[in-house]
Amino acid sequence: MKTTSLLLASLLALTLPVSAQYVTVGNPGNPNDQDYGQGAFGAVATTYAIGTYEVTLNQYAAFLNAKAATDTFALYNTSMATDLNIAGISRLGSPGTYTYAVIGTPTRPVTYVSFYDALRYANWLNNGGGSGDTETGAYTLLGGTAVPSNGLTVTRNGGAQVWVPSLNEWYKAAYYQPAANGGDADGYWLYPTRTNMVHTNNSPGAGANRGNFFDNDYATTQSALYNPSQNYLTEVGAYTDSASYYGTYDQGGSVFEWNDTINFSAAGLRGGSWHSDEGYLQASASYDFAPEYEDLDIGFRVASVPEPTVSVSLILAGGLLLSRRKRPSAL
Repeated sequence: MKTTSLLLASLLALTLPVSAQYVTVGNPGNPNDQDYGQGAFGAVATTYAIGTYEVTLNQYAAFLNAKAATDTFALYNTSMATDLNIAGISRLGSPGTYTYAVIGTPTRPVTYVSFYDALRYANWLNNGGGSGDTETGAYTLLGGTAVPSNGLTVTRNGGAQVWVPSLNEWYKAAYYQPAANGGDADGYWLYPTRTNMVHTNNSPGAGANRGNFFDNDYATTQSALYNPSQNYLTEVGAYTDSASYYGTYDQGGSVFEWNDTINFSAAGLRGGSWHSDEGYLQASASYDFAPEYEDLDIGFRVASVPEPTVSVSLILAGGLLLSRRKRPSAL
């Protein structure tokens, strides 16, 4: 990566109120969750790292400024600016000269991103940010269109350094804690805050087992009244005492997060959101949607090798880098 890019990333990193951008998920070779995961989810053979937080507005805006001057791949959704519930990111200029800027607090999670947007962001990070390619790297997308040339058959390439976590990787980081290390008897919690107890949708701050989700009222306003002009997103890590065992934040509530596991021609979403009810935060809940889909409560986080390179860590740290209210259904 170029020296200037590293310098800029380092300077931007100093502006963020968050420290570690990845946590290490150890205990390789853990079993699947035999209870909440129907015996099918959570086992990961290797140690890996996963984003402490969801990808933020400033990180995604930097990606857009680096790779979407023309926006060939539709990485930007105009609702990022116009939907006041999540705004967002603005765009100025015309094709070929587009520029992007964060609206409001930069450390809120980005939304209105598709599965393919997430893969392209991961490829970009994998290739060092800056002018790095979005079509190869962790995933081979190819084709010059908004979707891969081979449709839904997207698989992670060998040697990937940054990627969108698989369902098992996401699930383990959220719910697993070995019983020998203070976890539940079977090693898995029902909620990603090290508990089987129902969450509380308080306003951000200290206090265990909290999150940004809808439970008769919205967490940010503590009101059941929907306001089309209200921004309902919270800063990543705002629930300071509600981390998972490995140290991730907001895997319960905030925004739904893509994983890179395809299920019957649909991409997987997990974790619930500010706009969905408490049931979606549970390990037993899942949600699949068309990979092109984008909405006001869909975002993502990335995963990496156990010890990300300095350049990748700085890019991520510095920012160089529902109307649906159904009950959850199991995969």
